[in-house]
Amino acid sequence: MNYDKKIDAIVDYIKSGEKSVEDFKVGFEVEHFPINAETMETITYGEKGGVRDSLTEIEKLGYEGVYEGENIMGISASDFAISIEPAAQFEVAYGAKKTVDELFDNYKKVMGQIVPIFDKKNQLLAQVGYQPKSKIDDLPFIPKERYKYMAQYFKDFGGSSPFNMMKGSGSLQVAIDYKDEADFKKKFFVANAVSTFLYSTFDNAYIFEGEVYPKHNLRQSIWDNCDKNRSGIYDFAFDSDLSYEKYAAKILATDSIFIHKDGKDIYTGNTPFEEIFDNEDMSLDMINHALSIVFPDVRVKTYIEVRMPDNVPYPYNFAAVALIKNMFYDEEILQFLSQLFADMTYERSQKLKDKALMQGIDTIYKDKKISEWMLEITQMIKEDSEYIKPLEDLLKKDQTPRDIYESLYKEDPQKAICNYSVNKFIKEN
Repeated sequence: MNYDKKIDAIVDYIKSGEKSVEDFKVGFEVEHFPINAETMETITYGEKGGVRDSLTEIEKLGYEGVYEGENIMGISASDFAISIEPAAQFEVAYGAKKTVDELFDNYKKVMGQIVPIFDKKNQLLAQVGYQPKSKIDDLPFIPKERYKYMAQYFKDFGGSSPFNMMKGSGSLQVAIDYKDEADFKKKFFVANAVSTFLYSTFDNAYIFEGEVYPKHNLRQSIWDNCDKNRSGIYDFAFDSDLSYEKYAAKILATDSIFIHKDGKDIYTGNTPFEEIFDNEDMSLDMINHALSIVFPDVRVKTYIEVRMPDNVPYPYNFAAVALIKNMFYDEEILQFLSQLFADMTYERSQKLKDKALMQGIDTIYKDKKISEWMLEITQMIKEDSEYIKPLEDLLKKDQTPRDIYESLYKEDPQKAICNYSVNKFIKEN
């Protein structure tokens, strides 16, 4: 297959996600840390009462288990899906809905079924941005072939933090729709421009490798030092000729790491997808894999994934969902952001990121602190005000979820992690 046909196949895939405004939805997924409520140590996959056993118990509720060989690796259901990350971080993806109310109702229903399984083992589903106590070298990889291949690739070709990404991080990611290529271009531009704002506002990593992290935006630092070719902000994000085709070209130029063929994963290392597609059919599954094995701040499939926030507890998790939904679906706010960042370039975005590592939400962009800009944005939001208000109140105090966690942690680390768990939310709701 020649180069242009490869580009066209990826472009067609991205284009297939176009929707009318009336059909726009918002989806989100969250990565939790299953931990022992007493010791705060992370629960591993294979230990007695571990994540494998929890998945089996969830399967017995009547859901379909997802297996690799004899090992259960997730759950498939109509309105949610569970998967597990390399160190058994517990990821739940919720089916996209038109309203935040619908998402919230589904979240409460799903977690209401799942949390009791962890509760009875005195385990928490922790909502922080990094492992709350355990160190990544003490956590084994789950028995999933692709993670072995990713580890091999990152060892040979990655930056300084890929294993912190794989084993240590926990995020909240929000998916938004686009109506056409022009709408995609505007939203992709704004999403990348606002990257540092979202990293800073939802900073929730106080502990790093068992010690207090002295800077801000740990997640940002980890991703920027994971793999320059597939993570962080893509350098074409602010180009005037940004297009589906430009994004497709980036995918073809990216190392493939592994592919799924004949029912199994095969290591392909630093062979770029352009070469892979010389010998493999560009099936929809293969294109989806190519679009999924890159990890930029803003990722594109048949929707746009906004991937900057740390996992944060309720009510800030739904504040994040409501905020991102309104930033991109309220035309007045989207236009405001487009104008605010009109002169943003890749180089300026990197300088802003560097400043935010040291200053967090107090970082100055133009004439205001990030917290002040974010407060202005929240006050523009007309819908979902009940979800936005807790974030608005936090920004008025010039604080982040990490600041609250820090205060609780200094008083009692165990109290802090209990407060920052889904278990607490279910108990109170």
